[in-house]
Amino acid sequence: MKSTSPIYINVKGQLLDLSIPQVMGILNVTPDSFYAGSRMQTEEDIAARARQIIDEGAAIIDIGAYSSRPNAEHISAEEEMNRLRTGLEILNRNHPEAIISVDTFRADVAAQCVNEYGVAVINDIAAGEMDDRMFQTVAGLGVPYIMMHMQGTPQNMQKEPHYDNLIKDVFLYFARKVQQLRDLGVKDIILDPGFGFGKTLEHNYELMAHLEEFRIFELPLLVGVSRKSMIYKLLGGTPQDSLNGTTILDTVALMKGAHILRVHDVREAVEAVRIVEKLKSENDVF
Repeated sequence: MKSTSPIYINVKGQLLDLSIPQVMGILNVTPDSFYAGSRMQTEEDIAARARQIIDEGAAIIDIGAYSSRPNAEHISAEEEMNRLRTGLEILNRNHPEAIISVDTFRADVAAQCVNEYGVAVINDIAAGEMDDRMFQTVAGLGVPYIMMHMQGTPQNMQKEPHYDNLIKDVFLYFARKVQQLRDLGVKDIILDPGFGFGKTLEHNYELMAHLEEFRIFELPLLVGVSRKSMIYKLLGGTPQDSLNGTTILDTVALMKGAHILRVHDVREAVEAVRIVEKLKSENDVF
């Protein structure tokens, strides 16, 4: 589905064109990510993973140190920053040209990553709900801000999530948050509907089925379904078995208007983008 108008975000003074969807590669520096294949703890592993993400064609590297899987262990801000520091130093040393986003819900961590390590984008799974200073901090930092919809917290989000009207509830949530950010002067806002965060299997597929409706916000849309339980609980198996399902859902998301795919498997996502873009060029229906 074609965008109604070109969409850009300002990254360190340069415009990143999202009219052609971009891929964000996941770099986890956690010991307990839900997908074991994404856990990078040694300096050698981190360096190799970063090189792989770039070589396979990702536009953005998303580094995270706090696992947001259901029932994840809570860690302190100090521990989160200690984990991030090693990864960010490696990225800055080996790939100074890379666009780096940091996956954090903490305002102090976000500020330190931007001010000390030149991180270009903040990716907040809580949309300011877990740190009431986040919106003001992002406004002061002047960087693009990804805000995700989540019902609850990582520790309790999958305990019988309920919505009166899923799509309406998520829409109203984003409308309120976008207005708050606009009032503070935040210009570059990216929406993430939050697949797998406070949602049942049925909720996730309902959200995907209505994804194109989020175009009403005229903001970039990020989709992160990579190897999530909405795939392997439907098909059977584990996160390790879920690459094919991920690529299928990424393709659906692209056809419904996604601008950024957040993935573990970059090459497959880049190929999905190329194929869908070719289809779009041949058929105005998409």
